Amino acid sequence: MAARKILTVAEIAAADRRAIEAGTPGIELMERAGAAVAEAIAERFSQRSVCVLCGPGNNGGDGYVVARLLKARGWPVEVRALAAPQSADAKAAAARWDGGLTAWEAPLEARLYVDAMFGAGLARPLSGDAATMATLLAAHPESVVAVDVPSGLPGDSGDPHGPVVVAALTVTFHAKKPAHVLQPGHELCGEVVVADIGLAEAHSDLTENGPEAWLVRFPWPKPNSHKHARGRLVVVSGEAWNTGAARLSARAGLRMGAGLVTLLSPSEALSVNATHLEAVMLKGFDTEAELEQAAADVDAAIIGPAAGVTENTLVNVLALARTGAALVIDADAITVFRDDPEELFSVLDVDDVLTPHPGEFDRLFPGLLKESPDRIAAARRAAQQADAIVLLKGGDTVIAAPDGRACVNTNGSPWLATAGSGDVLAGFIGSLIAQGMESFEAACAAAWIHAEAAELHGPGLIAEDLPGLAPTILRRLYEGRLG
Repeated sequence: MAARKILTVAEIAAADRRAIEAGTPGIELMERAGAAVAEAIAERFSQRSVCVLCGPGNNGGDGYVVARLLKARGWPVEVRALAAPQSADAKAAAARWDGGLTAWEAPLEARLYVDAMFGAGLARPLSGDAATMATLLAAHPESVVAVDVPSGLPGDSGDPHGPVVVAALTVTFHAKKPAHVLQPGHELCGEVVVADIGLAEAHSDLTENGPEAWLVRFPWPKPNSHKHARGRLVVVSGEAWNTGAARLSARAGLRMGAGLVTLLSPSEALSVNATHLEAVMLKGFDTEAELEQAAADVDAAIIGPAAGVTENTLVNVLALARTGAALVIDADAITVFRDDPEELFSVLDVDDVLTPHPGEFDRLFPGLLKESPDRIAAARRAAQQADAIVLLKGGDTVIAAPDGRACVNTNGSPWLATAGSGDVLAGFIGSLIAQGMESFEAACAAAWIHAEAAELHGPGLIAEDLPGLAPTILRRLYEGRLG
């Protein structure tokens, strides 16, 4: 299965135009879209009274098709028009509806509402009757199906600037848009169904994260594999009173398949770390030169979890950069460069991964998140600026590469909002890179597995649980790798 592309509003509009220019009438595309919505409704809801709310554009035209097709199935349907249809295709669709119109302001008594007021191309906040209706519908999202996007939700950002419909189901066409995957849009859409209406494939460097994007290149061991061939990963520990985070990363790296994982520890913390380690190996260091020597022959190195925002952490990052190992730079190892981000960027390359949460992101890339139209644009610009992979954490984690590729994680779990979960994620990423997976795909795979593991556990999850949950997810991936 191919990676699931995410297309902008302009890219979808261009695909529509190409189809029409190639000979498919616009009204035919509208009929296909309406049929897809009607089918999705019939599959998920028992027959009930339906109110279809139609706007003046092509989104409203889709709504007239939905109404006609549900009525033909025997559903009791009423249509309300926010305004008269304006486009030729919408007028044609409205002309095919023979059920009359209900006054817009009439009491809302239906059991299901189809929101076809405005689509993803709306570039202004809802106002007037549309805003009032959106507010009313938002109180009952379980009874709302949105066509393309919930009205009031900008298709390219997913960030409404006024009243917005909240839906239990959104049916969109050809491909998801940024609004379907970025918060808060992702949550406002409810379940998202992507319907094929016969448009040609379009190129996009933006995809939705999932196994179809990277599973064929996942680094499974071969029959003749041994521990030295499965990747050498090191994790740098913090001082004696801050060692747990690095151990979480190391254990996560081991669980994700790295053959040899070593915790590189300041000498004063050796005894503390030794009492908690089993399969993870332990080696001490006291200077940056000793750290550089200890990591000289490894495939990947993780630094940052509870490392401390100190000069030692800064020089340790620079020492690891000199080894040629791929770096996963997290937490304190990001913050320590806040006064001179260029010092960090100067030693990075496309094999390295930065894993900031929004606060850490702002320390390395001041103002970029606020100035960018969305998190995808911010992560892409950051990756180009740093010349490294950037994983911007959140409920809609975005992974971006310097070459413009970007991936959005849509399986984010609220159970990951617990101390130490990011340390585990760093371990997963470092492990996959150590095993030979390309860094961008390793970050994508790790983020997806991390979230799946959290959902597998659910309530009560703590970071220590995550490494032990990973094998169940890995087993599912392994069993599904061929089909």
